[in-house]
Amino acid sequence: MSTTATSTAIPSTATSHSLLADYATLVKPRVSTMVVITAAAGFYLGSLRSGISPFHIGLLEALAGITTVTAGSSVLNQALERTTDLLMPRTASRPMAQRRIGLAHGLILGFFLVFAGSLYLAYATNLITGLLTLLTAVSYVAIYTPLKRFTTLNTFIGAFPGALPPLIGWTAARGLIEWPAVALFAILFVWQFPHFMAIGWMYRADYAAAGIRVTATQQPTRWAARSSVIQALFYAVLMIPVSLWPTFLHTTGLPYAIVATVLGIWYLYATIRFARILRNPEDPANRAIAKNLMKVSVMYLPLLLAAMMLNAQGHLHF
Repeated sequence: MSTTATSTAIPSTATSHSLLADYATLVKPRVSTMVVITAAAGFYLGSLRSGISPFHIGLLEALAGITTVTAGSSVLNQALERTTDLLMPRTASRPMAQRRIGLAHGLILGFFLVFAGSLYLAYATNLITGLLTLLTAVSYVAIYTPLKRFTTLNTFIGAFPGALPPLIGWTAARGLIEWPAVALFAILFVWQFPHFMAIGWMYRADYAAAGIRVTATQQPTRWAARSSVIQALFYAVLMIPVSLWPTFLHTTGLPYAIVATVLGIWYLYATIRFARILRNPEDPANRAIAKNLMKVSVMYLPLLLAAMMLNAQGHLHF
């Protein structure tokens, strides 16, 4: 695409988008919502461990800070990926890819949100929560995002910041890292792999065109399918015992353990169905198979957290 063609296309695109709508796209509201849900679950469980009500101003302060840092991380991520975003249909219309928002504008906004949110968390909750949230943003933006262009290990590395929100929610309530918080981290860490293997297969053509390295873009395609399925199955199996860890730590009771086992079997079944991509890796119908696993993964996590919160061991005070 020539510079002239790009520059002439910008005005007509820009007029159809308000700055507010572009900001909403920059902060990735769906991703932020998932972060808030998992962080709130961690705060809830940590509050019950402390014997205090989770429904107080501290919850709103913690979620406000976490949401702000998450939004800033998303802005910085899009600033770094503005070129590759332009190469993929599902991200090509993003404001920084289309230059409706300039690089300097995006960087200033992103850095401000990250550091303001981290400082606010350190002040409103505790220092460890502020530092952990800042570490999450830095590892996501400065390590995971650039690695997407160089190695498929980016998925494993990116799973670390992706799993930190519930642990951060716990520290916001308790002020320290404890084994139940580590269990929450482990659940989020393991959950991500079948989820990301499904997304990688759904958008493998886009990722390949943009030069983003994920398991699904490896060559030959049959090897990519085999590797995607093996990883998804390994972590789906691991998900069952890991999801039971809170019960062994007496954070939850037997009813949660039963629900977690049933949900884990459901997640594993969806992953086994995902293995059908091995029959003919080039079949376009495989996208629907991968989409099914992605949908199940998105439903599985909130249901698991809801069961955990409903069966949390502690005294709920309103």
